[in-house]
Parts: sequence; structure tokens; C-alpha cells
Amino acid sequence: MLKSVPRVNMDTWLVVSLFVFVQLFFSLAYEGTPWCAPIKVKHGDVSCRSPGGQYYKNVMGSRCKIRCKRGYEMQQGHPEVVCMASKHWSGNYACREIRCPKLQMPANGGYKCSDGSYFNSRCEFFCSLGYTLKGSKTVTCQYHKTWTSGESACIDVDAPVIKCPNLKDKTAEPGKLTARVTWDTPEGKDTADGILTDVILKGKPPGHFPEGLHKMSYTVYDRAGNKGSCRFSVRVRVRRCSPMTPPENGYMKCDSDGDNYGATCDFKCTGGYELQGSAARVCQYGLTWSGTETNCAAMNINVGVRTASGLLDQFYEKRRLLIISAPTAANHYYRFQMTNLQHAQCGLDLRHVTVIELVGIYPAQIGRISHRLIPPGLALQLRLLLQISHNNFNMVMIDKQGMDRERYTYPITSAQIFTTIDTWQGRMDEMVLQQEAGHTCQ
Repeated sequence: MLKSVPRVNMDTWLVVSLFVFVQLFFSLAYEGTPWCAPIKVKHGDVSCRSPGGQYYKNVMGSRCKIRCKRGYEMQQGHPEVVCMASKHWSGNYACREIRCPKLQMPANGGYKCSDGSYFNSRCEFFCSLGYTLKGSKTVTCQYHKTWTSGESACIDVDAPVIKCPNLKDKTAEPGKLTARVTWDTPEGKDTADGILTDVILKGKPPGHFPEGLHKMSYTVYDRAGNKGSCRFSVRVRVRRCSPMTPPENGYMKCDSDGDNYGATCDFKCTGGYELQGSAARVCQYGLTWSGTETNCAAMNINVGVRTASGLLDQFYEKRRLLIISAPTAANHYYRFQMTNLQHAQCGLDLRHVTVIELVGIYPAQIGRISHRLIPPGLALQLRLLLQISHNNFNMVMIDKQGMDRERYTYPITSAQIFTTIDTWQGRMDEMVLQQEAGHTCQ
């Protein structure tokens, strides 16, 4: 009868069997039997060592170090792997080409590379027309994944170009002191931005320009802030005759500027003076005055007329009259009045006053206008026409229209005479004209 094997002996047998199997397994591996697949690394080198120094380097327990060639790097995993009991290496292995970050494309430019962004690739930057490269022209991808220098940029450093109009030389039209000048607004040109129409004018815009040289400029900016400018001038010429001056004892009034081409000058003489020559002269294109020279000559008083009216008519609208009558030259009123007037001759001339003296009793009476003697018969007619008594001192003031304005039977001062005349019609206009011409008594 068979006896059963004790349980403890069965367990012991299983343990011993497993141990023997493991020993056999390892002994087979250590004896040099290839276990893992051979390592082949593209673009890299492998250095392995086996636990027992066997010929095969891929037996279980072998350790292999992987080194990538220059320009390549481990794609993933650890640079050292171990052959495992599962017949697989402990990690993946592969060498990939080193790659730098992709370059940023510069605005208004670009770049070309010999091998993209890979190791040792050489990239060259370029800029569009009108832009200048700032930074390195070329960069190279290095083994530590960086470029040899920072990125470059394209900037606009060229100033725009603007061409101003040529010098505008104009001559004023007849009777004018300005000339109309026009031109087209220039455009700026920039190699980067093309045509620039937003230009700035410094100076007077097109239109009417006065006499002289006017300097102006145009300025334009491109989008980068670069400035371009140009300058030009406008010259306006006024053709002028030689200046004229008022005639002595006369006035001159000119329009426009007085001596420019087309200007007209009118002449007038003061009371008691007659115009000789041209009453108006015009500055002509040839820069000469039309007509003949103007003068003011003292009026020629004709004392040989037959009637008193004929004598007085010569003064109409030309002179005022102060007629002084006395019975004798010894009359004290007469002497006082004449003495007073002798010191006021300038004031009398300024007011266009002619003094007529009637002295004595007909037929011995004497008439006188300044140094010109009036015949006794004519002097008598004056007294009769103006109703002046020959027995007493009398003084009559007559205006330019021949009106009897004031009568006196006694002497008055020259200041009183002047004050009276200055209130008469037309005298105010004369005073303004005399003031403009500078006619005064000192």
C-alpha cells in the first residue's frame, strides 16, 4: 500500500524546480545568446557593455549609451538603455536634427535660408525697396538651438523727396501793386511709401502777392516720420517811374502808389496861381510820365481892364479879396491896418487873400494891388460898384464867389481876419489839403 508524500515535500520540490529554471535561463543569457534587438541609431553612435563581457552587446542586462552626431540630438528618452528580460530595451532611442526656433519674417522684408531652421543653416535677410536692414544681415543656427544673433528688422530711413515750383517772377498789372501767382501743389515721393500728397506749405498760399520777394517752403513726412522739404520764391515787380513832387504853390494827388505803372497824378495850384503844363500825368509802361512838366505860376492880374467887374472877375474862384479904402495915406486907421497886415503876409497867402488898396479922393486917388497901380478911373469904379465911401476908412472882405461877406469901418487884427475867413465855405477843405501838402506858416 502506497503511502502519500508529505505536503511540505511537494512545496519544496516546486521551489527547487523554479530556482533551477531561473538559473538555467540566466545561464543561457550570460552564455552570450542575443536577447534584445541590436541597436541601430541613424546619425548617432552606440557604446554598449555586457554584464559578462560577452561578444554580443545585446544580451540581457547589457547597457548601451547613445551619442548623437554633431547637429543632432536625442529625440526622446534617456541617452542610456538596458536590455530587459522582456527582450526589449528599457527606452526608445533616436537622433533628430537640431532645429532653431523659426525666424520671424521682418515687416517690409524677408529672409532666405540654406536649410530652413536646421543646424548650421545660414539665413540671409533682405528688405523691400526703400527700407534699410537693421541688425545682422546673416544668422546661423547653432548646436544649442539658438541663432548667432538676434532677429533683424527693415526700417525706413530714406527721407521722402519733394520738388518745389521754380521761382515765380511776375510783374504787377497797370495801376496795381500786386500780381496773381498760382502753382500746383507738389507731391512727395518716397521709395517706401510711394506718392505722398499730405504736404505742408510754410508761407503765403497761391493768390495775390504784393511787391517784393516772398520765400516759401513745402514739407512732407513719410509714415516712418522721415522729413523731406524744398524751398522756392515768388518775386513780384512793380514797374515805377521816377518820383514826382508837387509844384511850388500847388498840390499833387496821385492814385495807386503814386509812381507805379498806370498811376495817375493830378495837379492843382493854390489860389492865385495858374496851372502851366499838364493837369494830369500817367506813368507809362516805358517808365516815363505822359504830358509835360507842371508848374504853378502867379496869376497875371490885368489892371488895364475897362470895368471894375472885369477886374473882379479875374479873382473868381481863385482868390479872396480884402479891399481897404482911406481918404488919405495919412489916415491913422489905414496906417494901423496896413502895418498889421505887413506882418501877416504868410497867413494871407495861405488863405488866398489879395489886398486891394484904394487911397485918396478922385481924381487924385491911387489904387494898388501889391506893386501894380490901378488907374484912377478904375479905382473910382471899384468904390462905386462896392459902395465904398471915399471920405472915411472902410474895409470890405469878399469871398472866392465874389460875395460881399464882411465890412468894417475900423481896423481889425490879422488874427480876426483869419478867424473870419476860416469859417467860410470851402476853407475847411483847403485846410485839409494844405495840411496834407505841408503848407503852413511858421
